[in-house]
Amino acid sequence: MALYSEKVMDHFTNPRNVGKIEDADGIGEVGNAQCGDIMKIYIKVKDDIITDVKFNTFGCASAIASSSMATEMIKGQPISKALELSNKAVVEALDGLPPVKVHCSVLAEEAVKAAVKDYYDKNGIFYEPELLAPKGCVDCHGDHH
Repeated sequence: MALYSEKVMDHFTNPRNVGKIEDADGIGEVGNAQCGDIMKIYIKVKDDIITDVKFNTFGCASAIASSSMATEMIKGQPISKALELSNKAVVEALDGLPPVKVHCSVLAEEAVKAAVKDYYDKNGIFYEPELLAPKGCVDCHGDHH
């Protein structure tokens, strides 16, 4: 039986929104030192809508698939929607991830929130700090790779 769902494999082999936005309105970079995954998400914002989003991820299949799916889920959405993005929603959209890989979806959520925080900071927009605070890895239990 395959470890990864077809959706994970699809987003890993054909990731959406890969690249860099040179004049990004917000950039979020997060990393997990234990497994070496690094995610960078770039967003363009116009009238409170995320008009474009790109990502660069250095990591395993799950990290790339999580980034790809997360960018698809927030593209064209209001910023408030992006802030509601949860790693659980990313995992569900990918039809599941192996338990040891759930932290990859947490990273994707955190990268999105970090990009929004950067946008808010650059534009002097007030936000509740706890809204954008990294949750840390709740589902990982230290069983990385």
